[in-house]
Amino acid sequence: MSQNQSSRDAAVDELYAEAGHWQVNTGGETIHAKRVGGKWRVVKWLTSSVWLVFFLGPYLRWGDRQAVLFDIPNRQFHIFGSTILPQDFWMLSLLLLFFAILLAVVTALAGRVYCGFFCFQTVWTDVFTWIEEKLEGPPAKRRKLDKAPLDFTKFRIKAVKHALWLLIGFLTGVGFVTWFVDAYQFWMDLWNLELGTVTLATLGLFTAGTYGLAGFLREQACFWLCPYARIQGVMVDNTTSVPTYDFHRGEPRGRVKKGQSDADRTTGDCVDCNQCVAVCPTGVDIRHGQQEGCIMCALCIDACDIVMEKLDRPTGLIRYESLDVLNGKESRSLLRRPRVWAYGAVLVLALSGIAYGLSSLEAIEIKVIHSRQPMFVLQSDGSIQNKYTVKVLNKMTEDVDVRVTARGPKGLEIIGGETPITARHGKVTPRTLFVRVLPENIVEESAAIRFVGEGMDSSGQTFSSQRESVFIGPK
Repeated sequence: MSQNQSSRDAAVDELYAEAGHWQVNTGGETIHAKRVGGKWRVVKWLTSSVWLVFFLGPYLRWGDRQAVLFDIPNRQFHIFGSTILPQDFWMLSLLLLFFAILLAVVTALAGRVYCGFFCFQTVWTDVFTWIEEKLEGPPAKRRKLDKAPLDFTKFRIKAVKHALWLLIGFLTGVGFVTWFVDAYQFWMDLWNLELGTVTLATLGLFTAGTYGLAGFLREQACFWLCPYARIQGVMVDNTTSVPTYDFHRGEPRGRVKKGQSDADRTTGDCVDCNQCVAVCPTGVDIRHGQQEGCIMCALCIDACDIVMEKLDRPTGLIRYESLDVLNGKESRSLLRRPRVWAYGAVLVLALSGIAYGLSSLEAIEIKVIHSRQPMFVLQSDGSIQNKYTVKVLNKMTEDVDVRVTARGPKGLEIIGGETPITARHGKVTPRTLFVRVLPENIVEESAAIRFVGEGMDSSGQTFSSQRESVFIGPK
């Protein structure tokens, strides 16, 4: 027997020995998934690292304040140099619409990749089980430890594990809270035991929620709590690229016999080693086709490729592929499919709207309300007077002086605008103004008039805002 054949037989013995201890979870015990390396495991860690923004983002400063701060008590959203007030929340709606469409598009094209690579439940569970493996060992040892009687060694290992889980849960709560309060002020208040009731309650809920969901419920949250798992069936079709078992190549399954060469075998490439099931965090057997529990994390692809390499067979028995391509009904690439361009156009339009909204944000915004009782007043000097209430919304983080002027009928005179309006930051400041026009300059009953608010902030940057209104005269 050749050395190559001997090494392959040894690899087969190892694979079947591992699979012999595996039992697919039906809800009665904890799934202890095997962890293997590979391309998709690396991708999974890289995509999971996006959540570092959740933890570190609040500590980024912009001038004298937090760069991104959702100040709900003062109804202000600070995003770097922009301050978004409730009047601009239409952009938030557009942003939510964009992400909703993006989720639908990604699901239609590549299945539940959000679940497998980005979902907080998946990411936190992966981190929790990584800690569990470092402390308790591989799946077989973890199952043995779970069944062992409680002694000092077991208590010590379990205590350290749960303490780390609780710490991650607490830091998750801190990460959430510090998007809504200043991060540095939060730590000062925590050190001085001066945190408010709402903050403490939020910390407690996030700590307990993260600890329970990622530490205990795990895949059961995907099965029973997540609505996305229920609706994905209507978003995936035969053209969607998902982790797929190539049954044409893999069937009929058959275990490798020692000393048997590839030329002598009568079975497919699948050797029924169950490694694809052993690494699945939800206990799904991908060879049975797409199932509700599959979060499409692609770890089964890594596991299968490792087995194929050990057996000197081509990789890709499990791969990202659509059912139509697998059956030879579709050969076009994703970029040549019409719905990809249609979805892309919708996403571009949504992003364009958000970009336009952010780029057109004004530092101040003025509104003008014309008094209706009376519509105009005849003055003793013969001039016609209209009354207006000008409201200045200051979207900046500092108080500013705004000088209001008016442009309209010839020779108009504005009363009450001699002194600037001190507009409070993040608030609306009203001012009553009167506009007078001589009768000979009034050529129509209703004339257009434009109010302009102008000023300069502390850095020397000028700003302005305009609002159209009407000047009413006698018939």
